[in-house]
Parts: sequence; C-alpha cells; structure tokens
Amino acid sequence: MLQKRITILLSLFLTVFTLSAQETLDDNLNGHRFRFIGPEGNRTIAVIAEPDNPQVAYIGAASGGLWKTEDMGINWRPIFDKQDISSVAAVELAPSDPKQVWVGTGETFVIRPAHAMGNGIYFSPDAGKTWEHKGLEKTGRIGRVIVHPTNPKVVYAGALGHTYGPQKERGVYRTKDGGDTWEQVLFIDEGTGVSDMAIDPENPEIIYAAMWSVNINTWGLNSGGAGSGIYKSVDGGDNWEPLNKYGLSFGAERPVGKTSVAVAHSDPNIIYALFEAESPEVWRSKDTGLSWELMSQEHAWNERAPYYTRLRVNTGDPNEIYSMTVRFTHSLDGGKTRNRRPPRGGGDNHDIWINPKNPDHYMVAHDGGASITYNHGKSFQRVVLPIAQMYHVSVDDQIPYNVFGNRQDGWSYMGPSNSLQGYIPLGLWKGVGGCESGFAKPDPNDNNIVWSGCYDGGLDRHDLRTGHTRDVRVWPEAGYGWAPADMKYRWHWNFPLSFSTHTKHRVYAGSQFVHQSDDGGQSWQIISPDLTLNDKSHQQSSGGVAIDNLMTFDGSTLFAIEESPLQAGMIWVGTNDGQVQLTKDGGKEWVNLTANIPDLPKWGTIANIHPSANDAGTAYISVDLHQMGDFDPYIYKTTDFGQSWTKISDGIPRSESSFVHVIKEDPKRKGLLYAGIDKGIYVSHNDGQTWARLRLNLPPAPVYWLEIQERFDDLVVGTYGRGYYILDDMNAIRNADQLSGKAQIVDIRDTYRFNNRESIKTDGPSYNSGQNPPNGAIINFYLPEKVEGSVSIEIKDKDGDLIRTVNTRANEGINRAIWNLRYESTYRPKLRVQPPGRPWVQLNGEGWRPLVQWDLDLNAGQLGPRVAPGTYEAHLVIKDKEGNVIESTSKPLNVLKDPKAEGTQADIEAQVAFSLELRNAMNLAVVNINAVEVLRKELEDIIAEVSDRRTQREAVRLKAAAEEVASMLYDIHLTGAREDAFRSPIKLYGRLSALASDINSSGIDFKPTDQQGEVKEVLSDRLENAIAKFDKLIKEDIQKFNKALERKNRTIEIEKTGGDK
Repeated sequence: MLQKRITILLSLFLTVFTLSAQETLDDNLNGHRFRFIGPEGNRTIAVIAEPDNPQVAYIGAASGGLWKTEDMGINWRPIFDKQDISSVAAVELAPSDPKQVWVGTGETFVIRPAHAMGNGIYFSPDAGKTWEHKGLEKTGRIGRVIVHPTNPKVVYAGALGHTYGPQKERGVYRTKDGGDTWEQVLFIDEGTGVSDMAIDPENPEIIYAAMWSVNINTWGLNSGGAGSGIYKSVDGGDNWEPLNKYGLSFGAERPVGKTSVAVAHSDPNIIYALFEAESPEVWRSKDTGLSWELMSQEHAWNERAPYYTRLRVNTGDPNEIYSMTVRFTHSLDGGKTRNRRPPRGGGDNHDIWINPKNPDHYMVAHDGGASITYNHGKSFQRVVLPIAQMYHVSVDDQIPYNVFGNRQDGWSYMGPSNSLQGYIPLGLWKGVGGCESGFAKPDPNDNNIVWSGCYDGGLDRHDLRTGHTRDVRVWPEAGYGWAPADMKYRWHWNFPLSFSTHTKHRVYAGSQFVHQSDDGGQSWQIISPDLTLNDKSHQQSSGGVAIDNLMTFDGSTLFAIEESPLQAGMIWVGTNDGQVQLTKDGGKEWVNLTANIPDLPKWGTIANIHPSANDAGTAYISVDLHQMGDFDPYIYKTTDFGQSWTKISDGIPRSESSFVHVIKEDPKRKGLLYAGIDKGIYVSHNDGQTWARLRLNLPPAPVYWLEIQERFDDLVVGTYGRGYYILDDMNAIRNADQLSGKAQIVDIRDTYRFNNRESIKTDGPSYNSGQNPPNGAIINFYLPEKVEGSVSIEIKDKDGDLIRTVNTRANEGINRAIWNLRYESTYRPKLRVQPPGRPWVQLNGEGWRPLVQWDLDLNAGQLGPRVAPGTYEAHLVIKDKEGNVIESTSKPLNVLKDPKAEGTQADIEAQVAFSLELRNAMNLAVVNINAVEVLRKELEDIIAEVSDRRTQREAVRLKAAAEEVASMLYDIHLTGAREDAFRSPIKLYGRLSALASDINSSGIDFKPTDQQGEVKEVLSDRLENAIAKFDKLIKEDIQKFNKALERKNRTIEIEKTGGDK
C-alpha cells in the first residue's frame, strides 16, 4: 500500500504575499479606472453548470478569471476579479448544494512558457457572491476538485505543482472540515502531481487519481516518469494503490506521461484511463480497475498530450466517451472505434462537463472559448468572453491612436483606442498578418506598415492601405518537428522584433543572431555572432515520452532587442539563457555584460530591455526565472552602459506570480518606472527604491507588456488573459509623489475636439465590446483632505467668462473630473398639467412632468454647444458648507481641432456662435413654456376651487388662451411616450431642438448652411410672436382677471425666470 498523510492547518498558511500588506496607489486615486478596449478572448479550461438549473453555469478561463451566467449563457459576468489570481483551472459545485462553489487555481494544460500560476483553492458559500481563500497556496496548479456527493465538508483537491522543479506540495489533498484544514493523502514524489481525478458517484469512498510526472524549464518540457499513472483509494483517500498491478501499463519499467481517468456515471464499475505515450492509449475496465483492456492507440485520441488529456464518459451511456484534445474526439463503443463525424464541440479542447441528470446537456472548454449543447451535440451555443491572452502591446501615433498585438490562439490584431462612436465594436479589430505569437508593431515612420511575427520565425509585413500581407521571414525553411540544435536559426515562440529609432524603416529580428533589414524584409543581414550561450543540451527535442517540437521550448534564443533612442547603433540584446549583450557600433563589436549583473541566477529569460530616453548609458532589464522555479521579481538598472548593475525590484512583494515580464521608464519623467508582473502592475516614482501596486479595477491577469502612448499620456496594458486595457491620462499618477500641501490642478493634457465618425454598425454592445475614453477634457486635481463643503471645476474662456461649471466629488487625494467641452445645456421644461383628454398622465412628487420628445433627432440639440478650439482656463473652486469660496486655483486647458475635420477655425467659430444663438432661443422658449405651464396650472386650480360662475367662465376662457400660447411653443398633447411625437405636429421648441441637434451632432466642423440660417430666422420670428402673444395675455387679460381675484384674496403671479439644466 502507498500511503502518505500530511496535515496542513489553515492557520499555518498565512502567507507573506497578502495584498493588504502591499503599498498601493489606489487609495489616493479617485475616479481613475482602466478601460477594456478588446479584442474578444479565447482560452477557457474549466466548465460546469447546476445540474437542476441550467440557467446557471460557470466558465474558468486559463488566465482570465471565473465567469458566470444566470440566463443560459445570454449574459456572462466575471465573479472572481477581486481575488488576486486569474487562472481558474477547476470549478466544482457541491452535489448536495450547488450554491457551494470550489475553485482550483493554476492552469494544468501546459505546452508553452506562458501559463498562469495559481495560489491555491477558493470557496464560495453563495454561488460566487463572496469568496474565501482556503489555502494550498504553494501547490501552484490545482486542475481538479471533487466534492463529496452528500457531505460538502469533504473535498479533494488535485495538485499538479508548479511544474518548474521538485516540490513537496503535489498530490491529492483532502479536507473534512470545508477547507479549514487539509491533509496530503497521496504523494508520489517531488516531480509528480495530479492531472485528473474521479469519484464513484454511488460509493464515494472509491476515488481515482491520475498522476503526472512533469518538469518544465526554458529549454524543454519533460512529460513522463515512473510516477505517472492511475491510483485508487477505496477508503475515501486514506490509502491508495497503483492500478498497474492489475494490468494497466505504467510505472518505472514503462513510464507514461500525462494521464486522465473517468468513471461511468450510469455504471460506476466501468472506468476509463487515457495515457500519454509515444502513441496514446485508451484503456477500459469493467470492474472498477481490477482488470483492463487496451481499446485504442490512435493518435487522434491525445495529440500534444500536456496541453490536453481529459477523458470523460457520457452520463447516460457508459460506452460513449469523449477525449478533449486538438479535435473533439468521440466514441460510441467504449473507444474501440472513433466517430469520424463527432459533435463540433470546439477546437483545442481542454475540459468537458456532462450533466449527471441530463446526458444531452454538456459544456466544452476550448481555446476558442466554450460551447454548450442541450441536444447531445447536434448544435452548440458558442461563448466567447473578453479573456484574450495578448503577448505584447504596441501603439502608433495616429489621432486617435491604434493598438496592436498578437493573441494566443488568435491573430495579430489592430484595434482603435477610441472608435469615436458609442463603444468599440468587435468588428473594428482586424488582422494585420502574423499569427498567435510574437509581436505586432507599426513602423514608427509609416504607421500604414505593420510588422507581425509568428512561431517558426514567421514574419509578415502588412500594408493597411491595401490590406495585403507579405511574408518576409528571415529564413523561410519550416522547422516543425525539428530539434533546435538541428536548425540553421533558432527562433523563440515570441522572438524579438523592433525598429531602429535612428534609421528610418530599419527592422531588427532575433534568432540566436540579430538580423537587420533596411528594405522592408526583401533582404536580411546578420549583424551579430550567436549571442546565446549556445548550450547544445538546451537545444534538444522537447516533450518527454512523446516528442513535441514547435519552438515553444528552446533555451538558446534571443528574447529582447532594443536600440537606444539617444545613440544610433547602440543595440541592447537579451537572451532566454540569461545573457545581456551590447553593441555601440551597429553590430561590429559586441560586449557580454552578464557577468556585471550581481546575484543574477543562471538560465533566466531577459524578458525585456528598456534603454532610457533620458540618458544613453542607462538601461533597465527585467529577468524572468519562473521556468527555473524562481518566482521572485528581478529588475536591474545600469547607468554606465552595463559595466555595473543594481537590482531595484526588492520592493515588489514576492509571491507565486511576482516574476516580471516587462519594465518601462516613463518617457516624460526620469526614474518613474512601470513593471508588469504575472498578476498586475507596480509603479515606482524613485527609480525602484520603493514600489506601489496600481490595481484600481484592473483584473489580476498577467501583465505581459506596457506602453505609454506619449501624445495622449495613456498607459496601455497588454494582459495575458483579459485583453487590452488603457488608463487614460497618466499625468496625475506621474506626479502623484509630488502632490502635497494645498489643493491644486494637475497639468491638463491637450484635448481633441473629436467629431463622431461613421463606422461598422452592430446591434449594440456586448460584454466583448470595448470602452471608449471619456468624451472631453480630463481634469485631475489634488485635495490634501476631504472637503466638507463643495468642489467644482469652472471652465472660463480667454476673457474670463464662465462657460461651464462641473460639480465633482471632494475626496482626499487625486480626483478626476470630466468636462465634455460643451457650454451649459439648455433649460429643462417642466409641464404642470396633464395633456388635454389624458387624465391618466401623472405628475411627479414635485408637481411636474418632463417634456418628452422624439429623442433620436432632437435630444442632441438640448446639449450645450461644443466650444471652439482654443485655450481655456479650468478653475478648481472649493466652497464651505455656506457656499463661500475658501480656495481657488487654475490651470490652462487647450482644446485642439479634430485633425481629420476639414472645416477652418473660422468655420468652427461660426458654428459655435450659431449654436449659442439657438441655445439662447431654446432657453427663451423654455422660460416661456415653464411660465405658461404655471399659468395653466393656476387657472386649472381656480376653476376647480371657486364657486363663482363668472370667475369660472373667465378662468376657462383664459385657460384656453394660455393653452393656445402653449400650443405655439410645444406640442401640448405629448404624454411622455417617445413616439407621441408622430401623433400631432411638432412645434417651436421641438423644431429649435431639431435644428440645434443637426448642428451639434452632424455639423462636423463646418459653418452652418445657408438653409439652416434661414430656418433659424423663421423659428426666431415665430418665437417672438408666441412670446408677444403670451406677454399680452399676462399684461392685459391676467392683470384684469387679478382685480376680480383680489376680492377673493388670491392673484396669479407669473415670473419668467431661468430654469434647471
């Protein structure tokens, strides 16, 4: 018997990595938010639904969190983002109470260097509303969780381990108290963990564990070993035995690789096992594992096994099995034959859940998202979530700018930072050549040309003007299946690609050499020797028991190439075997700087190099050692061209995900650093002496790349699991450490007066749609303490005249207000009586109702006009509770013309003046509408209250006269329904709104048309006539009526005053 039991008390796993112990910038930032821009995402690895309620289902993303639907997949929302981990590898619901949800973290489908880590196991007692971290932090990857069918306190967790070296935290863990304490009930060795588990649904004391011996480093994945195989317990996990003693072939004499195990729900005596071997093996037992039959060795059952290997049995038929692999592999006879036309569940499949109470209902997790069927695979509902795994991010300098990058299991993408419409539709993301790995970068001297990489040294040059893509790879000799040592050039999965900052259109690409092209890839020159250590032992075939060579593991390649922005020919190079090299003469001579870096462990990947834009001798490097089992942050700085280095990352808290992917220096402030680690962003204002977490609403996905778009001062974030995010306007964060003392406005970035642009049309945004930036000027300001009174931003023109007042929050720290570049909006009509013949129309609690018109064509006219390009002043005004100004400060604010608008400054100023005249006319109309409504209400009350018939008759006559005036100003028959507007003719206020709307929303930047001017004059004349008639009614008829009312101790007083906005 193999038995190993280790008790781990919950009280002992108080980790040093708790978020609460970290310094964070978030506490001082009010109103700052990251915004998601796209593209749509991809990889999911865990699925489950409530068996009795298919409305509720869950999807675990490879590195994008946990998602839930409560309407059968129509809508999905993330429910795990407040935790500090993003890889959800296992989701399990307690069979006795599906509101109890367990989550195992850390992906176990591993085939490349980019798989997010986990930090243990989580529990929710309320279907994902709240979460408790239940320990097992050091296990690295938990790919399977099983909850006892009747006792939800008993839970089993299958820990694979981090896979990057020996560790004790592998195997099967069990809790009997809902996760307060855990026992390690199955441990094979420090190189073997759990890849799958199964439980007998009728006898939960019988448990099966599929074990996997695996080790990964930069130069290879070694799958297989003596520990791999299937183990069984018949006493709830107290004791285990390997099933190779019953004819199942595995162990020291015949090592296998990754394994999976499945129990037939409808007949638990039938067990299936799937083994990775040189040819995969499907095994079947009819007697709970006491004897076995080899059913198939077709490769289609388990291609590239470390990335797949999950076998399941349909819950209604013990002979119907599914293997989650490259294709959705299916058999109806227990694996003897393979269905040649299987259900189309997905591609690159990972997990499948089959409803135990309805075998026609199952879910599949795959690299394209997830698929759900309710009819046994005849059709599938496809679910695609915003969980894109982006390797890098780059930006161009267009206005607004575009964002580029390569998505795992996708393409090289280009998408807008601002669509200039309501949201960013998915259709605005388009391919630019390349493929799923590497970089996509626009030529800095011609943004119409985009270079995009791919595995196997693939490299494309895409022309946005034509839409054409040209293959310009350095050496077009395919390398699939070859060991790196046998290749002419060794290419990393994410080989480096960069541009010269001094020689136009010069491109650098990296194999083990630096390659240079000056003619658009027509030809390439090698400008370096082999800059790696060229260790042949690190260039052999990867895979283990089954060879797998697809450039995902090669320990002797370049990984970073950057030319100094200050000195031509100075090129910094980093390798994935820990070397840092430098040339100052364009490649004629190279110097290896590695020995100058103190305390640098061997075999790390130089994840990126950032030459400073402030000093030619200064550069920063990030070093990723996680594939060597070291998850600490490593960032170094040199100020003397690499002759000496200082480690500057000790202030980043250590955790399972603290290894650094990218380090960048702010282009406008020396020593301001941004670091992307495997679960977020850290910022240093003092060149790495101290670091603070910048999280806000950013999900805790790996941050693989960062860029600062200099024109807009935006921080653009490439996450490996949640797509691209942008933090608009970094000025406040850039100066956060310098804001103290009195209240102040941070320097305001220039604001473009963008016009809306026509683009693709869709039915509306979804959870995959991107978000546009705030529409207008971002005004950041600092308050040394919370204000008890009020805070506002007053916008004034060059003459000091007030344009707009923006009321805002008043919290201590950095606050943010948005001015939409508009003047004050029009006054708001308040109708005081019901429409004629519509007694069911109700007034609000204040005794009025809004005037609801046909909004699509009219409402834009009620917004204030946009200001013309020019310089304005933003005044921060602080008042006490009594409304007295106690502090005021200001900063200039520049409004720039839309660069694509054809109108002149004079045209725009004419448009603004015209719009202001319309706004004034609309306000004048509203003043009179509100006044006549008060009059109508007064007369209506008099009619109802007085008994004198003469007075009543006069009131009825005057009410009809007032109604006639009101009918000139607006359609008095409107009830509040949008399309009442089509029942009777539009009147003055509506027509003024429509004309203003045309100017405000469709005028672009041209002066008004002659016809618009003519209509304005016509409407202005009509308004004058209506007002004159109203004034006459008040001055003559109402005054005369008041004399009669005085005898009854009441009068009608009508004041024409401004209204609410």
